[in-house]
Amino acid sequence: MSNSTGKLFTITTFGESHGPGIGVVIDGCPAGIPIDFDFIQSELDRRKPGQSKITTQRKEDDTFEILSGLFEGKSTGTPIALFIKNADQKSKDYSHIADSFRPSHADYTYQTKYGIRDYRGGGRSSARETAARVAAGAIAKMYLKNLSIDISAFVSQVGNIKTDHYTQLDLSNTENNIVRCPDSEKAEQMIQLIDQVRKDRDTIGGVVTCVIKNVPPGLGEPVFDKLHAELGKAMLGINAAKGFEYGSGFKGVELRGSEHNDVFYNDQGNIKTKTNHSGGIQGGISNGEDIYFNVAFKPVATIMMDQPSVDVQGNPATVSGKGRHDPCVVPRAVPIVEAMAAIVLTDFYLQNLSVKFGRNIIENN
Repeated sequence: MSNSTGKLFTITTFGESHGPGIGVVIDGCPAGIPIDFDFIQSELDRRKPGQSKITTQRKEDDTFEILSGLFEGKSTGTPIALFIKNADQKSKDYSHIADSFRPSHADYTYQTKYGIRDYRGGGRSSARETAARVAAGAIAKMYLKNLSIDISAFVSQVGNIKTDHYTQLDLSNTENNIVRCPDSEKAEQMIQLIDQVRKDRDTIGGVVTCVIKNVPPGLGEPVFDKLHAELGKAMLGINAAKGFEYGSGFKGVELRGSEHNDVFYNDQGNIKTKTNHSGGIQGGISNGEDIYFNVAFKPVATIMMDQPSVDVQGNPATVSGKGRHDPCVVPRAVPIVEAMAAIVLTDFYLQNLSVKFGRNIIENN
């Protein structure tokens, strides 16, 4: 099972939804980074359950403990181990599906691959694991802050309700409502839709848009580790993610090359592009423009209705949704998207430093 990601800035998560807790080991964090505990907690609070009427009512404070890698409030360059206790498990909510497969969950595939599965909330396949990623992403953000790199994600669509392009929005308004949409009018429509879906005992999907500003040109490692490819991998590795597009994405197929090409110009000594259909990435390498992408999330698979399925012997079975689940995952996915973007960019920035170091040695000899 793959539980690690990254080359120089590496994270390994561990733990299960209904075990004692979850956590992450971060290896490769540069030494001397001031670690802000309050910021880590604030990022976890953005992801944690029980925030509002449109999220699951599982109550987890998601308080954390750092076990290693710090001295006098700063990173030492050694592995940082962070642990989050599980406090509100209700494993009995899952006893009815111990021998049955929930539609569109990982129950069947895990059982087939490993011959065993933790049916209590899905074990490792549960989105509970993403809290560890958010904690690691918070530390990555601290590193990127020193480089003035800013990562902002927001909900741009729920069902068929969509916002404008990010350049038309004030992203500072994202946290002003429970759905995390910077467009207050659309946000209210989204909230009403999610609440109605919840009352209907159903779920609905949506889209999270992420914008990364002040990325220096040069990040990305072609041919097989292109920046957009690694961002796509990171986003598609988030629970319930079903699609990824960056820049013009799928809409770009409607344009001709003469319309789609981003023309270069010299802005007082800085090379820039007049448009940004490339989404800040060309040839798999950042070009200094804003990086922006969309992540599509499916409707949550657990619905509070009876559904036909089969049991482990292949016999017909009825699966009934129980427990506490999100009617729409996207409001809580916003900090997860930001965290995974921060982890990828930190890893690539450190890789780029090694490339520059090698160039300097050659050029100075």
